[in-house]
Amino acid sequence: MIEEALQKRAKLVDEAIPKFLPITPPEELYRAMRHLLDAGGKRLRPTALLLAAEAVGGKPENLLPAALAVELVHNFTLVHDDIMDEADIRRGLTTVHKKWGTPRAIISGDVLFSKAFEILSCAKSEPLQIVESIELLSKTSADICEGQWMDMDFATRKDVTEQEYIRMVEKKTAVLFAAALKMGAILSGANRDVARALWDFGCRTGVGFQIYDDVIDLITPEEILGKAQGGDIIEGKRTLIIIHALSKGVTIEALGKNNATKSEVSAALMALKESGSIDYAMNKALSSVEGGKSALGMLPDSEAKKILVGLADFMIARKY
Repeated sequence: MIEEALQKRAKLVDEAIPKFLPITPPEELYRAMRHLLDAGGKRLRPTALLLAAEAVGGKPENLLPAALAVELVHNFTLVHDDIMDEADIRRGLTTVHKKWGTPRAIISGDVLFSKAFEILSCAKSEPLQIVESIELLSKTSADICEGQWMDMDFATRKDVTEQEYIRMVEKKTAVLFAAALKMGAILSGANRDVARALWDFGCRTGVGFQIYDDVIDLITPEEILGKAQGGDIIEGKRTLIIIHALSKGVTIEALGKNNATKSEVSAALMALKESGSIDYAMNKALSSVEGGKSALGMLPDSEAKKILVGLADFMIARKY
């Protein structure tokens, strides 16, 4: 039921893409911009915006430009992330920089970012609501970049704290989800307390989602995960699991070792499990999502609210 409800709204976003972002001269630029958008995706952020609008009595059909704007910002970050990570594949397709070259990929990402604000201004809401949403999306975009910088900085440090990690995740992952929900409320005329509640729901759920994602990287078999198990260990990422283990004095020989063998990775996984660090992170993820769901308490009961609660559960029920 939840997946069907999400797909229904995601389809509306898919249909809005060619309307608001048509292929115009220079055609190849717009093909590069549309490359990842047309490849699909769950559209969780724009769907959350539409659900938030429904939950506060708004008209989601009036906010499709805002929903698409959020998705454009998300895709802008993906294009640039793939460049930084030197990734070859995204959503089953060749990444933009591999297909068109890095300079053109940078340009296509930049235009996606610019178009997001142009399209957002087309939402059928009051001018002051649109201005507030533009300000929010702009600040959120800066937060995402700050979060990415922090994540890169953490790779060179051995003293990252749990508080720093949570703050990084909030900025890099959670804030766009939270902003989408708050924008749905703002553009629908909801009061500030309701808009803040939806922000809190998005932020806490987003943090839980990322922590759970870190857990999945470690506990899911390679044949299900679709990539090497324990990749975060090999890359030396300071996830909550690693931070907790290091704080307990656990030795992780494979941490940051690019040529680590499968046996070394297996030994690291066993050490993380025996130290209780994996369970610690899992409990933190579940607690964060439950806290997010509790923030929705002030919203009136509705089908949209039920779907949002279901979405939170869905984000930590997946296996890969």
